[in-house]
Amino acid sequence: MNTKSTALLVATMASFLTPFMASSINIALPSIGNDFRANAILLSWIATSYLLSAAMFLVPFGRIADIKGRKRIFVAGISVYTLSSMLSALSGSVETLIAFRFVQGIGGAMIFGTGVAILMSVFPSGERGKVLGINVASVYTGLSLGPVFGGFLTQNFGWRSIFELNVLIGLIILIFTLWKLEGEWAEARGESFDVAGSLIYVVMLASIMYGASDVEYAGFLLIFGLLCFVAFLIHESRTNYPVLDIRLFRHNKVFTLSNLAALLNYSATFAVTFLLSFYLQYIKGLTPQNAGMILISRPAVMAMFSPIAGWFSDRVEPRVVASTGMGIIAFGLAIFSRIDDKTALGYIVLYLMFLGFGSALFSSPNTNAVMSSVERKFYGIASATLGTMRLTGQMLSMLIVMFIFSTHVGRVEITSNLYPQLLTAIKVSFGIFSSLCVAGVFASLARGKIR
Repeated sequence: MNTKSTALLVATMASFLTPFMASSINIALPSIGNDFRANAILLSWIATSYLLSAAMFLVPFGRIADIKGRKRIFVAGISVYTLSSMLSALSGSVETLIAFRFVQGIGGAMIFGTGVAILMSVFPSGERGKVLGINVASVYTGLSLGPVFGGFLTQNFGWRSIFELNVLIGLIILIFTLWKLEGEWAEARGESFDVAGSLIYVVMLASIMYGASDVEYAGFLLIFGLLCFVAFLIHESRTNYPVLDIRLFRHNKVFTLSNLAALLNYSATFAVTFLLSFYLQYIKGLTPQNAGMILISRPAVMAMFSPIAGWFSDRVEPRVVASTGMGIIAFGLAIFSRIDDKTALGYIVLYLMFLGFGSALFSSPNTNAVMSSVERKFYGIASATLGTMRLTGQMLSMLIVMFIFSTHVGRVEITSNLYPQLLTAIKVSFGIFSSLCVAGVFASLARGKIR
């Protein structure tokens, strides 16, 4: 097996691992709550702590990978991820589980910041769209299989078995990487690491995300985070070797608008599964298993068409393919904003497949555009920046839904008499998400040509 094949295999396996864990652990949250007698807020932090730490550390580790070597940081990330999975399986309380999930997010940041960058380092420009499409397909495969295997493992072997399976997969990736992946890629070797900028960045992102998640009690952190953002911009513009080169945004329209398009896309689509899970189980009265089988249709279509879209973006201007995909998503979300309690399940599946096709057209061509717009020495930081857009968008998506739910339903248990308000909240959320995607179409079209 040559270096190209090995790089594709390990990057694809790693890209499968992290979304598989994220989607499978969500199915297990009720069982974890029963075991630890944890409330809903604590259970939500099992998922949020991972997203928060991964977003905080992505850019710094992307920069370290450019300097010290992408394979080295990738190996460290898989090691941290695997070890934290084992510790999570051994957790004796919900608080320790949240702490180990935070550590797991640090490992995830190392993986996110290097996997795509390694592929870009190994494959020539004419083949990148295809391999990035395969990589994106592995992400959606992980999202598809997570609920199925997560439910099976939780029901038959307990929720800890999900983490144990991740330990096994992590060890396989680690052994294969050390054994077969030859070479190292560090085009920024010799440049210094911006410690001060990294600290400001971490504090900034943590403050903004936590403050935005609880404005009523932690709104001051949001203001502090925004002040840190200003300080970060000033510091990065004055240092010789910034952790995030602001010039990438200031002088590279393709890079800037492609990342903005990604942020808008994930802000509009991440909460779709959450919303439809409520709709299918409360409004339609389906069991969790049956609801999960319907929700599989979207990521399954994504996984099927992402490699084709990536291959297509090697031959057609990526902004055309990605903008078409974003437009399809906007239309699909607008359709979902009009569903009611009488909408047939067959139509729900059809709409989900439509959304999946649009997401497939958008994701890999947009990634191709981001990575192809920078020099080789910036591959790590470009990959990390795109990953940060993804994670930040995911958190924004949930924050929008939480705000809509709080205004339409309230912070109370959902009972049958609240179903009309719940359905209204779901439809309003889909309407907002559709508008975000319309803005994303303009950002995608305005980015300009990359070839």
